[in-house]
Amino acid sequence: MNRDQLLKELAVTGYNVLYAAKKHFATYDIVEKAPGWITIATLGIGIFALVIPGLTNEKLAAAVLVVGIASIYFNQFQQQSEKYAKAGGELIRQFNELRGIYSHAQSRAADSSVDDLEAQYKGVLAQSEQVWLHKHIFLSDWYAHYKIFWQAQISWLDEQLHFRFWRDKVPLTLSMTLVLTCLAAGYWAVLEVIKLVGSLGSAG
Repeated sequence: MNRDQLLKELAVTGYNVLYAAKKHFATYDIVEKAPGWITIATLGIGIFALVIPGLTNEKLAAAVLVVGIASIYFNQFQQQSEKYAKAGGELIRQFNELRGIYSHAQSRAADSSVDDLEAQYKGVLAQSEQVWLHKHIFLSDWYAHYKIFWQAQISWLDEQLHFRFWRDKVPLTLSMTLVLTCLAAGYWAVLEVIKLVGSLGSAG
């Protein structure tokens, strides 16, 4: 492997390791914070239902029930939340090692040997694969993307990977959700316009 190939490999692996780290931290953050917000929201709805008669209905009760079920979902991750934080910290350490190797490789001449750096890279790669936890909470992908592209310093990765906004910075599932939401909203708006036109025609 020559220097340029190693730089590319380091960037690709660096992104994968950073993404894994941020996904572990995302799962940890959601698991630690979401149940508290759910509790506050449920209590708030209950308090307002005492003074606003319109809130006491079957739909509200169903919504509160869904929130309760969501709490059960979070509980299965809460028991292992510290594991996600620990794994995320270890992956960040390995990411920093990869960045150090990248800097050393970049400082060498294009035609010089990088066998020693390649060996270090493969060692970090092997270690990172043993750390990852494969079960993550819902929406951790979206949160991980936010943590990477809007919080982390990744200029050295971008030197090799040239990130694009829609292709890389916005999760595919988020893009699909936005498109489907827009289509559904457009469909609903068309139906409402048709109803309005029909009612005006009947009135005329």
